[in-house]
Amino acid sequence: MSTSDSLIVYVISDSAGETGESVVKAAIAQFTCRNFEIQRIPFIKTKDDIDQVMRTIKDTDGMIVFTLVIPSLRDHVLKQSRELNIECIDILGPIVGSLEQRLGEPSRRKPGVIHRLDAGYFKRVAAVEFAVKYDDMKDTKGILKADIVLVGVSRTSKTPLSMYLANKKYKVANVPLIPEIEPPSELFEISPDKVIGLVIQNEALNVIRKERLRALGLKEDAKYAQMDRIEQELIFAEKVMDKIKCPVIDVSNKAIEETASIILNLMN
Repeated sequence: MSTSDSLIVYVISDSAGETGESVVKAAIAQFTCRNFEIQRIPFIKTKDDIDQVMRTIKDTDGMIVFTLVIPSLRDHVLKQSRELNIECIDILGPIVGSLEQRLGEPSRRKPGVIHRLDAGYFKRVAAVEFAVKYDDMKDTKGILKADIVLVGVSRTSKTPLSMYLANKKYKVANVPLIPEIEPPSELFEISPDKVIGLVIQNEALNVIRKERLRALGLKEDAKYAQMDRIEQELIFAEKVMDKIKCPVIDVSNKAIEETASIILNLMN
């Protein structure tokens, strides 16, 4: 596939499909191609469900990644994919099969076992709702309630980091630092250990902001992406972080997972 082509990856699951989607995202991150789409098809229960999905996938020239624990459904997907010449990858099958052999006992073959509706699940949901509610300084009261507060200029990955950490059950608020806007007083009322400053190299931020403007259909030479504006914002942000006396992480060339790992180590 050339980088100009697009690819749709269908994640088929007899549960929510979160495991399969996470694996696909981790794999895609290893490639420069950005023309991809992940479509999750959860809660597959019957062979008829699979047949209907297969017809759609064949028409779009997509590929399949599946996490089906019920053997009859797993076999049916493999059979149909061979007949329709659709590329198909079984994520759980080989692992479960090897474990059954090694442990000398059959698996439970029960969908959704790792996503039980336990206390941890509801804590994760609450954290995600918190991150959405207190994203981008929508409500500064969230700063006082948060486990972690991320601060930084625009495009330092505050929102995706908030969502990633929310999935680890942390309540995260994030605050953009803008020279023309006074930072909320709540930032200076909480423990500086709860605040994480995010900085980035000028050139890296320039590239990211130009890409953002292109994606919005705007001109690259807008003030938002000009180097003098970027330098002004970063100097202002560093002064605020110095005043808070919070830990600071340079996110230049770091993946979300890498930055999140550093933050979690700081929190612990």
